[in-house]
Amino acid sequence: MNFPHTDEEKMEAEKKSFKRIITAFMFYRLNKTINYLKSLPEQHQRLLINYSNSLETIRHCIDYNYNVILEMIKDTAYLFENQNTPSLDGWHSTDEYKPIESDLEKVQSTLKQFVRDWSSEGIEERKTCYRPIIDEILNEFPLDSVTPSDIKILVPGAGLGRLVFEIAKLGYTSQGNEFSVFMLIASNFVLNRCRGVNMHVLYPWIHQCDNNLETEHQMQCISFPDINPARELPQNAHISMAAGDFLQVYTDKDEWNCIATCFFIDCANNIVAFIETIYKILKPGGIWVNLGPLLYHYSNVFDQNSIEPSYQVIKEVIKGIGFQLEKEILNVPTKYAQNPKSMLQYEYKSVYFVCRKPKFSLAIASTPSENEINENGFHFPVDEEVNAKNSESDNDDLDAEETN
Repeated sequence: MNFPHTDEEKMEAEKKSFKRIITAFMFYRLNKTINYLKSLPEQHQRLLINYSNSLETIRHCIDYNYNVILEMIKDTAYLFENQNTPSLDGWHSTDEYKPIESDLEKVQSTLKQFVRDWSSEGIEERKTCYRPIIDEILNEFPLDSVTPSDIKILVPGAGLGRLVFEIAKLGYTSQGNEFSVFMLIASNFVLNRCRGVNMHVLYPWIHQCDNNLETEHQMQCISFPDINPARELPQNAHISMAAGDFLQVYTDKDEWNCIATCFFIDCANNIVAFIETIYKILKPGGIWVNLGPLLYHYSNVFDQNSIEPSYQVIKEVIKGIGFQLEKEILNVPTKYAQNPKSMLQYEYKSVYFVCRKPKFSLAIASTPSENEINENGFHFPVDEEVNAKNSESDNDDLDAEETN
């Protein structure tokens, strides 16, 4: 695969990729099942009359989701503050920007993320996945013993931003990093443009056609957000989101007091590079808190290279790089964007650990300025080094969910 090299080529490729992703949201409504049903023999159609009626209801649910999507992609041309993303005004999709099948799947997966991060139905998942990380942060940096805003915490693979938000809500300086434009569009919508509680309704399982015990289980709806993001934060909250490849965005040494990773480290082609970067950017004495499985995202992708070491080997790498392993809990039961009424349930036996970068004398790198979320909005800086290669790959940290 050839990648652009000049700045002009990179910009043009990024624009095409961005439009392709927006087109994937626009193509969301297409549903071929109804047409196939109409092609069946009449006697089959008569036997499936209730199924036919349910498909009409499903179509209405899909249309409802589509209306939310239209709201979500409004003003996306202004999503990235230091990148000239194209305006969508008056623009119509062409074959040049036609989405690929995986893009359409990512739209559906992104909708399910609203359940996990911003609905009351996702409380249990957040409790099992996010709460242990937050508790460790509070234990390491007690609010009554530190100035919380002086503690810089990074959340790579931030998704729709709930963990980043909860950390900032406590008063810490919190930054999320996300590679997927699909996720960035959705998180921008909920954090910047949702100014109320349960303002929107989605049907997140409407495309889950398998393993439905009852027809209604496919048509369950959820409301989001379960809180008003702007009102829940203190006025002096420090929260930001950096868009781009983790390895390219974060290169400054000794910058962060804590790195919090949840369902993230298996997103790498080379997990060792992730661990090296985490060690590099942590301040001496800083901690890395991790929870998640090892569902290596590139292990079965034919055009991607990947290594898939066991957790036993990963521990050797962690220690070999220089970390001190302080806490470890195996077989932590966790789920990822699960439909609770599905006949098929996935539960990971995740690993939870806390590592520390030893204290020793190092030059502390200067810290960049950060953007804040408040009633005026949540800004998304884009690292200038992130190029079209990243946009084309668009590793959206959703492969774990797509097995469900």
